[in-house]
Amino acid sequence: MIDARRADEIAQELIHARRDVRTVPQLSLRYPDMTVADAYAIQASWLRKMREAGHSLVGRKVGLTSMPMQRAMSIDEPDYGVITDDMVFEDGGDVPASVFSYPRVEVELAYVLRGRLSGPGVTEEDVLRATESIVPAIEILDSRIDMKDAATGHLRTIIDTVSDNAADAGMVLGSGRLAPEDFTARRVSAVLRVNGVIEETGVASAVLGDPTRAVAWLANKLSEYGQSIEAGEIVLSGAFSQSIPVRAGDDVHADFAELGTVSCRFC
Repeated sequence: MIDARRADEIAQELIHARRDVRTVPQLSLRYPDMTVADAYAIQASWLRKMREAGHSLVGRKVGLTSMPMQRAMSIDEPDYGVITDDMVFEDGGDVPASVFSYPRVEVELAYVLRGRLSGPGVTEEDVLRATESIVPAIEILDSRIDMKDAATGHLRTIIDTVSDNAADAGMVLGSGRLAPEDFTARRVSAVLRVNGVIEETGVASAVLGDPTRAVAWLANKLSEYGQSIEAGEIVLSGAFSQSIPVRAGDDVHADFAELGTVSCRFC
């Protein structure tokens, strides 16, 4: 375990790594006794420091929502991260590739909340009642912690990913949106193209069987740390495609059928 002072120091280290577009050595190797609760404490300290710097919380993300990813990480539940205002990019706009170390993209459904969700005991029905609309989204992933240790080959663990804000680096929201009662979220499909080439396809039911379930999980998990999902926040509910590496010059386009499209260009 680590104490609050060390959590603050690590959070500051990660803020500097993000600013300088570099990665730091794996925390799981440097602090072998660190727990997942410690990792979430680092993430919470990171958010506090971002707020102190003038940024605001606009939403949250749920990650590791597929069974293969959970098995790879030796965990039995997803993880989560936060989305601040400087991580939001415009649909159809430019995204500066130079601010990321190893950018990747995924397709997801974003839930825009009109009501507060406070666990424990939040159900999928509660989520649907609290949701104003569901929007097609591209999540941008990045790493501020080494994905692989150069000396040992050790791969990052859940300790590293949670501490690193669940690898979240940005989101692009599409202009299309539907109320949850107007369609079935788990049946939504998406096609992800990079430079016009189909790189990934997926169906939203790959997210815990239903992405609405992922939002309910998040609300209940946050309650363990005395937090809630507030009205007005946006929740990225989990990827239903593999992450695709991108670089400057790449055009990214995702087609979500009845939900519409979302796109961006890395410059």
